[in-house]
Amino acid sequence: MKQITSVQNPFIKSLVLLQEKAKARKQTGTFLIEGLREISIAIKGGYEIETVLFLPELVTENQINTLVGTPVPLIEINKEVYQKLAYRDTTEGILAIAKTKSMQLSDLKLSDNPLILVAEAPEKPGNIGALLRTADAANLDAVLIANPKSDLYNPNIVRSSVGCLFTNQIATGTTAEIIAFLKEKKIAFYCATLQDSTSYHTQDFTTPTALVVGTEATGLTQDWRDAATKNIIIPMQGEIDSMNVSVAAAILIFEAKRQRGF
Repeated sequence: MKQITSVQNPFIKSLVLLQEKAKARKQTGTFLIEGLREISIAIKGGYEIETVLFLPELVTENQINTLVGTPVPLIEINKEVYQKLAYRDTTEGILAIAKTKSMQLSDLKLSDNPLILVAEAPEKPGNIGALLRTADAANLDAVLIANPKSDLYNPNIVRSSVGCLFTNQIATGTTAEIIAFLKEKKIAFYCATLQDSTSYHTQDFTTPTALVVGTEATGLTQDWRDAATKNIIIPMQGEIDSMNVSVAAAILIFEAKRQRGF
C-alpha cells in the first residue's frame, strides 16, 4: 500500500488545489469528500470513488473496504498530511477523491407529479447547503440552480449540506434555460417575490410544481417574475420584509408537502 508522509508531495499539493480551486475541480472532474458519513452517502448517491486516503490510527483498511464495497486504491497518510487536506476541525481520518457528476437539465429523472426547488444565483455556501438539506428532508424530485455563482463541489457546500449534495438530483442552467425546461415539462412555477404577489398558502401545489426563490439581497430577476405561473409571498408581520432564503424555501416546500399529504 502506498504511503505519503510529506505535505510537499506533488500529489498532496494537487489535492490541496482541489480543495481550494473550482478550476482544478473542473479540469480534473474530481473533488474531495471528507468523513465516513459523507463518503457513505456519496456512494449511496451513485458517486464513483477513485482513491481513499486515511489515517491508520483512526480508520482500518477493513472499514474502508466495507464502506466502499469495491476495490479502490488506498493511500496511508500521517496526521500532518491529513490536517493539510482536511477542511473540518473534527477529524475522522478519512478522505476520498470522487468523480463529479454531470448537472445537466437533460439528465434529470422526474416523477409524474414532480415537486422541484429552483434557486436563482445563490451565493453563500451555507444557504446552498441549507437548501439542499431541506430538499432532502422533503424528498424533492430535484433542485435546480439558475445562474450559479458557486461551484457546487466547493468544500464549504459539501460540508454545509451534510452530504445532501449527494442525495438530491441537482441541475444547473441559466434562468432562460430553466424557465424553458419547466415550460416544456408543463411544470407550473411559483416565484417568491414581493412584487405583484399573492399569499403562498392560497395556491394549489398538488400538480407538477416548482417553487422558485432568489437571493435575500435582490430577490428574483424580472425574467422569473414575468414568466411565473404565479408570484407568491409569505405574509410577514414584523418590521423586515424578507427572511433567510433557506427558511423561506422550507416554508414553501412544506406547504406543498402538506397539500400533497406528505
